[in-house]
Amino acid sequence: MGRGVVPLFSKGIAPWKRALPFSSHSGLFSASSQQRLRGSVTAVAFPDIRTRFGQELQVLRGIGLERPLLARLLRQAIENGSTMEQELLVSGSMEAQDYYCALAGYLGLPFLATLPIDQVLYSDHMDSQLIRPSLLRLHDKVRPPITVIVPEARHIDALHKRVTEAPDLRASLAVTTPRALAGAVWQAGSLQRVEKTTNHLFETAPLSSARMVLTGRQGFWLGSLLTAAITGLAIFGSGALAVVHILTSLLYLWMLAFRAVTLAYRVTGLAQQVFLPATAQLPVYTVLVALYRESAMVPQLIESLQRLDWPAARLDIKLVCEADDLETLGALASMTLPAHIEVIATPPVGPRTKPKALTYALSGARGDFLVLYDAEDRPHPAQLKQAYAHFLASAPEVACLQAPLIIANGDESWISGLFALEYAALFRGILPMLALHRLPLPLGGTSNHFRTEALKDVGAWDPYNVTEDADLGLRLFRAGYRCETITLHTLEDAPVNGRIWLGQRSRWFKGWLQTWLIVMRTPRRAVAEMGPIAFAVFHLMIGGMLLSSLSHPALLLFLGVTLANMIEPPIGGIPIRDLAMFWIDFVNILGSYLIFLALGRAAMTEFERRRIGRRYLFIPIYWLMTSVAAWNAMIELKTKPFFWNKTPHMPRSRAKRSDTPPPERS
Repeated sequence: MGRGVVPLFSKGIAPWKRALPFSSHSGLFSASSQQRLRGSVTAVAFPDIRTRFGQELQVLRGIGLERPLLARLLRQAIENGSTMEQELLVSGSMEAQDYYCALAGYLGLPFLATLPIDQVLYSDHMDSQLIRPSLLRLHDKVRPPITVIVPEARHIDALHKRVTEAPDLRASLAVTTPRALAGAVWQAGSLQRVEKTTNHLFETAPLSSARMVLTGRQGFWLGSLLTAAITGLAIFGSGALAVVHILTSLLYLWMLAFRAVTLAYRVTGLAQQVFLPATAQLPVYTVLVALYRESAMVPQLIESLQRLDWPAARLDIKLVCEADDLETLGALASMTLPAHIEVIATPPVGPRTKPKALTYALSGARGDFLVLYDAEDRPHPAQLKQAYAHFLASAPEVACLQAPLIIANGDESWISGLFALEYAALFRGILPMLALHRLPLPLGGTSNHFRTEALKDVGAWDPYNVTEDADLGLRLFRAGYRCETITLHTLEDAPVNGRIWLGQRSRWFKGWLQTWLIVMRTPRRAVAEMGPIAFAVFHLMIGGMLLSSLSHPALLLFLGVTLANMIEPPIGGIPIRDLAMFWIDFVNILGSYLIFLALGRAAMTEFERRRIGRRYLFIPIYWLMTSVAAWNAMIELKTKPFFWNKTPHMPRSRAKRSDTPPPERS
């Protein structure tokens, strides 16, 4: 059907005023039909169905829908706690423009397929229309203002009566689609909204924002520390270096012990298995995906999102793009997207970061729960249901759930193979253990499920933090919330070459540095909010990782020099202190490599272990690359702190999109 026309009426189908009376739909409520519906109806009594859906049935029959389709829409609306109108629009059986044009025809109102943005006088309260588009005032310079509405079938008769009895009201109304109305509000308020998005956290909680890299006090202490270090080296020489060496080695031992404890938990079975009751009524679930230069990924992404086992009428999927990313926007425009998938264009101002885009889109989130995915993600279809079941079974302070990320291309290069090991250890080992002991979780950048209210309560994502996930997990913890883990995975692809890996890892280290500096702005307050154990674990996970990565080359250099001296001892022999430090460092570094390998392999399936093969032999090189990334992050934090080093993605072949089994232990 052509857009903006209603050929159904021109084909002899009765106009609305002669639509079939409700009694003619009695076949939908016959004993046999009720029996077919009864198995899936939980909260709606059958005598109430006539009251709840009678008006919609008249409307949908009046525009020409046949009885089998009506029966299916009715059954789905009852099962999903939605309306027949919502089920129709997400089903693709009728385009939204044709449907709302039909409603406009019955009401005797003009239909506007698009809205003139220059006639929208934006104010903050209009953002409520992003969540539930219903009405919008348009102000023309010449003609009187009109109100554009999105009528609902279940209230159509009451509205028809009002406009019939008040001709002046009819003259001031027009009908449009939900997408057109929301799109006009998004566009009209884009600059004000993006300014609010980028400044909100800094203005309301400046010490929690990465917009300020260092406070004046931090700058003073950093300068004092550097001065003391230089003075110590000048006065005490090798003695000062020895103290630094000893402290660094102790840090390594601490991290080694922490990972050994994680390994002792044997990785699996830590996340509580919770199942959703068959009778549960599902809420609206918002899905956010930030896209930038991802035109090639669009078809795969849409396919993955459509595989989610959640009623389409209860999904609110938002694909967030930069307004000047014409290729990605063009790729999305070339596809026929269902009604529950919305494309949002973020103004290309302020920091060009993923967290800015996500926080901008949060203004229109309709769901009580929200999940974040990346362009290349292939989430398990039942992941949303497991997350919702976990939320239902958890206390209200459980605000976030992390799904495990599994690398699906670990067999493509030694870099992606070791990346797969690293992710297995983190998402199926370390994070479940931290959650079990109610400690802060450094979240992964995707597959985070939130209670939307809690996410907004802590200020959402920091637009200036380039590792927004770890920062948000910590901010939730400090606000009294907890993060836990679930078991149904999301498949991802790791970088396969060093250049891309280095850019991504440098950004991660830079964001972890930002997060560590934020906590250390008010260390006493952080201890009070987190507790001493959680505070120590944070320093081990973030600070310890940063320092160990920065110091790794120096320890290797010391090992090499000492080993050379052991082969050809200098005159007077090797000092006992150097020999002792040699063996401590040897145990630290070798132990770190082995724990890295053991923790990752313990979390993997046998299938995954076979795929990475002997790529673990490259672990020493991988750790040196990590050091390069850490030092690069130190430089970038000074020169370009908010630069988002974009990781490019390529679509997987259809045969490889689901080639990793669920993370079951073999």
